[in-house]
Amino acid sequence: QYSLKFANNTKLTVYDVTGKEVANLVNGYQEKGKHEIEFDASKLSSGIYFYSIQSGEFVQTKKMMLVK
Repeated sequence: QYSLKFANNTKLTVYDVTGKEVANLVNGYQEKGKHEIEFDASKLSSGIYFYSIQSGEFVQTKKMMLVK
């Protein structure tokens, strides 16, 4: 889940620890407000991944641990 303060082009991407893009969850215009994305990680192995959201000038990257 995430919330946008403004309507804008938004990109939500998942990367592995080497920086390789492993999933592109959102890539397009989204209205302001709350959004929910389901991430199917069934083809990925357990480990550390990073997800990055970009919307307008806002950019945030966080770490996540995938455990199967």
